[in-house]
Amino acid sequence: MNDTPGWASPGSAASDGQEPGATGPAEPAARPGPAEQPGAGPQDSDSKWSKEQPPPGQWSAPTGPPAPGQAPPPPPPGSGWGGRHPGGHGGPGGYGGVPGGYQPWGGGWGGPPTAAKPGVIPLRPLGVGEILDGAVSTMRTYWRTVLGISLAVAVVTQVIIVLLQGLVLDDRESTDVLSDPSASVSEVTHAMGQTLAGTGAVLLVSLVGTVIATALLTTVTSRAVLGRPVTTREAWHDARPQIPRLFGLILLLLAIGVGAVLCGALPGILVAVAGDGGGAAAALTALGLLGGAIIALWLVIRFSLASPTLMLEKQGVVKAMSRSAKLVRGSWWRVFGIQLLATIIANIVASIIVIPFTAIAAALSGEQVANLLNGSNGNPGWTFLVISGIGAVIGSMITFPITAGVTVLLYIDQRIRREALDLELARAAGVQGYGGANTAPGS
Repeated sequence: MNDTPGWASPGSAASDGQEPGATGPAEPAARPGPAEQPGAGPQDSDSKWSKEQPPPGQWSAPTGPPAPGQAPPPPPPGSGWGGRHPGGHGGPGGYGGVPGGYQPWGGGWGGPPTAAKPGVIPLRPLGVGEILDGAVSTMRTYWRTVLGISLAVAVVTQVIIVLLQGLVLDDRESTDVLSDPSASVSEVTHAMGQTLAGTGAVLLVSLVGTVIATALLTTVTSRAVLGRPVTTREAWHDARPQIPRLFGLILLLLAIGVGAVLCGALPGILVAVAGDGGGAAAALTALGLLGGAIIALWLVIRFSLASPTLMLEKQGVVKAMSRSAKLVRGSWWRVFGIQLLATIIANIVASIIVIPFTAIAAALSGEQVANLLNGSNGNPGWTFLVISGIGAVIGSMITFPITAGVTVLLYIDQRIRREALDLELARAAGVQGYGGANTAPGS
């Protein structure tokens, strides 16, 4: 059964007959003897080797003894010692069209051949720095499309959030109740409910904006890997059919995370409701919340590649989650570390931009400064909301491309390591001689 979908966006055929853990098709059962070398003469007319052979200078002669009565073939000019691709894949054609993936390294100890780089990343297993650099290079190379998408989504999102905070969400009373030590349990519960509802509304709006930006930027990054430009209209055309499924995926992942945390806290809550010891119930609840948060984090990273899988492979929600789990298997800590690093970098850059706007907003809003000095909890005024919202828009223009780009490039990197996706990408990019002339879809 084919479980290795191809590069569905921008489009290339699937690679059948390979499991996700496989590193490439099997090598030929035997290598040709000296008499069977390409170009050896008429005696190889009955050879089983293909007539399409690599150009001279790319074939390393076998090191075995020559046939009786035949002089050993001269070594190829400039050849060093043959090496395999670090990932161990390359298919029957290997790299540069060499059977078995072997090809000489030029200049003796000069190192392995350079991988093709039609776009923002080289077509080989990537390092952490290359993944981060690929996300930044995508933003820098296609800045009109990337920043245009990020700006449009961020403006719409922040306008809705500012209107909600200024017109609908009045948390002054709730904040006063929560800070009052003499408040009753019912008052505290009601205030917490209002605060959570307001926070949830803001997070929901932010989630919608993030989902749309991720969908559009995933398409842009996939084209950037192939070195192909893409307009905002083309990105929307490619991403639009999958956006409803992407919403369903994000909501399902949120439900799984919240459910894991609540299940961890459930024993402590039941003990508290039963009235058996306040201190023990609080300790059990805290321990359960910690355990549930750890499980939720593990699940979130396990399914973190489901979003690019859904967008690029045109999969359903459940299939995308299954594919993500298979791609992350055995690499959980690496995926977690790279995504955590990207999130920290993006938030630091965004904070550098947002904090000055917040300070300016507080300085221009006399009411907000007075509230801070008096220790009161009044709602921020419109001046504060608008100026801080402008800073949030600029910060989102930076964070959206970095986080979305790193996730997409992580997905591509995992598929290169496990499924030799670099061959599919090279064919889609039109790289000449990459993977051999006989490397066809489904091979």
